[in-house]
Amino acid sequence: MSVAQRKNTGFAVVGIAVGMLALAFASVPLYRLFCQVTGFGGTPLVATAAPGVAGNRVVTVRFDANVMGGPNALGWRFVGPQSVDVRTGEEHLIFYTATNRGPVPSTGTATFNVTPLKAAPYFQKVACFCFVEQTLSAGETVEMPVSFFVDPAIENDPNLRDVKTITLSYSLYRAADQVSAAVPKTN
Repeated sequence: MSVAQRKNTGFAVVGIAVGMLALAFASVPLYRLFCQVTGFGGTPLVATAAPGVAGNRVVTVRFDANVMGGPNALGWRFVGPQSVDVRTGEEHLIFYTATNRGPVPSTGTATFNVTPLKAAPYFQKVACFCFVEQTLSAGETVEMPVSFFVDPAIENDPNLRDVKTITLSYSLYRAADQVSAAVPKTN
């Protein structure tokens, strides 16, 4: 192998390694964007407004609330509302309740999904507390709103005829900028 061939092979290997590294860093935001656009993986879609009562089908929507544990746990109590029956196309407003049980203010953020996963493209949020971080003072309790609707197009999807219940699930966790503050310093 000549020096030129070795040089070309070296450049190709380095180029491939740099390309793979760039793809590794871009994969998380690209996957998140893909899920938000398509509803893949149980990610609900975001809408600007509900179409209004447009369908005849009624779906029961359940609400799940979780607080992530571990060393960076958010010391909040988080409760979802009771289930509601919704007519497709009709906008609903519900409230989750959160209480900061800690001695200092803390900031949390939420991840969410919809089950069954195949219903996610039809579950659309108009407004949600989960779009921004939430800061609660020590001992503070707040109601956190979610405005949503089930797209009437669900009635035309033969794969969703069996879906009578949809669950909207949230998991709260400490905001990234507060993670280091939650970890006790050791000397």
